[in-house]
Amino acid sequence: MASILLAGGTGLIGSCLRQLLQQQGHEVSLLSRRASHSGPVPVYEWDPARGVIDHEAVRRADVVINLAGAGIADACWTDARKREIIDSRVNSARLLLESFRHTGHAPQCYLSGAAIGYYGDRSDTILEENAAPGRGFLAESCIEWEKAVQEVASTGIRAVALRIGIVLSTQGGALEKMLMPARLGAGTYFGDGSQWYSWIHIDDVCRLFLYAIEHSDMAGMYNAVAPNPTPNKAFAAALMRAMNRPQILVPAPAFALRFAMGEMADVVLNSTRVSSKKTEQTGFRFDFPELEPAILDLLVRKI
Repeated sequence: MASILLAGGTGLIGSCLRQLLQQQGHEVSLLSRRASHSGPVPVYEWDPARGVIDHEAVRRADVVINLAGAGIADACWTDARKREIIDSRVNSARLLLESFRHTGHAPQCYLSGAAIGYYGDRSDTILEENAAPGRGFLAESCIEWEKAVQEVASTGIRAVALRIGIVLSTQGGALEKMLMPARLGAGTYFGDGSQWYSWIHIDDVCRLFLYAIEHSDMAGMYNAVAPNPTPNKAFAAALMRAMNRPQILVPAPAFALRFAMGEMADVVLNSTRVSSKKTEQTGFRFDFPELEPAILDLLVRKI
């Protein structure tokens, strides 16, 4: 059993991961802007924007998992919002590193979220972890994010960053938004629908974090995506089949998305065909390698 400190533990992945870690017998504590020691898990104060952290949280931790960061698609990409997206990720990692140095306590492992946005818009190219970064804000933000992870790794701490794809869950994220028009009888695809979506079931991404904790030979960058990425239009069709709805697919033209969303339309229009080969070579096995069974499981279990 390990003592695990989790930053970003109330988000989509963090909430699910916290439950999994506790089910496996680990002792979990959280970092949040408001401290509390009266709930089911201890919560320690931190605020990366102000450089505030309760060092006691770090002293107790065998493993630190950092999922903190402002949502990519939660608000329009103004210059200020872009800065917030980057700073929330970079400052959180650097504040934790500062605490490791201040306390003289180095965790056995530092795990960080990252994102396949690193690769940018790459058409049909199959992307492994050694691929060069792409262009655009998504890639730029991921590059800065990963630099902060590498700063932690440079101290000798085993650091693992998971480049996470589209996380499938009915409780938030992209799938939840796609379910809304589907429930009204029409699936939606974006642009011409040919762009590749690299996705992962919420259970599998949480299991992968746990796997990285348990396997000390893992270090560096790993793609957290299922083995079978899917073109956007085929993704929409699979969703309709899983919901047992007529195969009515309605396009959302790229020009309309660009007009409405500006640069943030990259989130749905970029094509990122990401390989899970390196992740699978560690011995990790996906419970949900195929899209339609993954969606069916989520709809039945409502997770």
